[in-house]
Amino acid sequence: MLKRILSTLLLLSFLSSCAPTPPTTAPAQAATPAAEAEPARWWNEAVFYEIFVRSFYDTDGNGIGDFNGITQKLDYLESLGITAIWLMPIHPSPSYHGYDVTDYYSVNAEYGTMDDFKNLLAEAHKRDIRIIMDLVLNHTSSQHPWFVEANSDPNSKYHDYYVWSETGEGDGGWHKGTQGYYFGLFWEGMPDLNYTNPAVTADMLKVTDFWLTEIGIDGFRVDAAKHLIEENGKRENTPATHEWYKEFYTAYKKQNPQAYTIGEVFGAGSSLIKSYTGDQLDHIFNFEMSSGFVNSVKGGANSGVTSAFKFAFQDMPDFNYATFLTNHDQNRVMSVFNGDVGKAKTAATLLLTSPGTPFLYYGEEIGMTGKKPDEDIRVPMQWSNAKNAGFTTGNPWRAPNTGYETINVAAESEDPASLLSHYRALIQLRAEHPALQLGNAVLIETGNSAIFALLRNSGSEHILIVVNLGDEPVTDYGLSLTESLLTNGTITPSTLLGSGQARRLKIKNGQFSDYKPVKKILPYETYIFDIE
Repeated sequence: MLKRILSTLLLLSFLSSCAPTPPTTAPAQAATPAAEAEPARWWNEAVFYEIFVRSFYDTDGNGIGDFNGITQKLDYLESLGITAIWLMPIHPSPSYHGYDVTDYYSVNAEYGTMDDFKNLLAEAHKRDIRIIMDLVLNHTSSQHPWFVEANSDPNSKYHDYYVWSETGEGDGGWHKGTQGYYFGLFWEGMPDLNYTNPAVTADMLKVTDFWLTEIGIDGFRVDAAKHLIEENGKRENTPATHEWYKEFYTAYKKQNPQAYTIGEVFGAGSSLIKSYTGDQLDHIFNFEMSSGFVNSVKGGANSGVTSAFKFAFQDMPDFNYATFLTNHDQNRVMSVFNGDVGKAKTAATLLLTSPGTPFLYYGEEIGMTGKKPDEDIRVPMQWSNAKNAGFTTGNPWRAPNTGYETINVAAESEDPASLLSHYRALIQLRAEHPALQLGNAVLIETGNSAIFALLRNSGSEHILIVVNLGDEPVTDYGLSLTESLLTNGTITPSTLLGSGQARRLKIKNGQFSDYKPVKKILPYETYIFDIE
């Protein structure tokens, strides 16, 4: 029934697309490049960078980051190798984080004007950097005009835009309003939208159409994607939610065939990702892979990342998902590693040499730290050793981390051994070698739990990644490939990353065994070899 309603709704929506929709904003100065000129599924080759606008760079001295600040730092992002940006919420909101939206057609005035945003978009596109933004579908702010009217007038058409109960009984999430109890899963300031009402879907598709076709952004990150529609007492990943996303997929692809959407299904592993991708959302974040990366580095053993790969081989062998280390809802990865730069470099290696589209959280590349509460994992970016880490000339909305005098972009850019230099080298290699972007992946037996090895293949290109996850040098290891993938013979692999030349490799029956490319692998050391 829901599918039929949505299909009818979509047809009516598109037939009326020429009608005015709020607001009457002029088209963007620089539209998205023509779809026919763009590569199919561009996101599979991208390296994303997550930005909290409030904390990135302030250009007007009010202590709050802004769109113009991101525009000024696009050259930095380009030099890092970033090809796409995810902006955390940019809409007006009563909160600092923006996940409770009051107007889906405007931008937060603290971040600048719509013209400022359009300029950022145009300048990013000039550099072949795409921009996606957070789309908060699950709920609005309790201060959104829809809810204000719904809560004051039970006869308003907006009353059925939300979920109501006369008693508020159940498993929690109910909050007392003036017209009964309304459902807000996360807190009372975020009332959930009612997607069993076709009018809600119609309005939200107008929002996506505005941003994709009128403003010209490149897609969305869908917040709280798994919670969209509650059904039969179940509050996440319901059949109704999946059916809604199938229609949503059709709608936004009609609006822009090259638009990309990635869903936040918190905690998702490969099996759950499989249920969303293909005909609902382009990507889902792979939390299982993230945990594998981080836990293997933290524990100095390859079991975590190996397990995550085995689940991916089983459920998502095309690796059609996004990868990351930590994000804006988690303690920063450098804090998880207690400030150990060697571990941070190793985690970066796992992230940027593995399949999937990688997402970096701003400041991760220089080793910014931060532990919850949330404000402390979203503090200002550390640009230099100047006052306030070079983030603002005024009083910052949140104080920068201590230690920014040495942990900052300016200092690390001058140091070839820095974490930032390691990130740059890895991203460059990923861009230069198709096997590291889109290639298949094969786990290599290592004979030592501290050593992780992976073979990436694309056509005739074969890239071998070897990394020491531990804090001790390793000499007792041996690499073995048990699948017949290579050309027989004896070769000397080329070293793409790491010190020194690799030993000769003998390939027989397309395989190799007990291979030691270098005699000793130092703690947290990475080697990347081109073996064919």
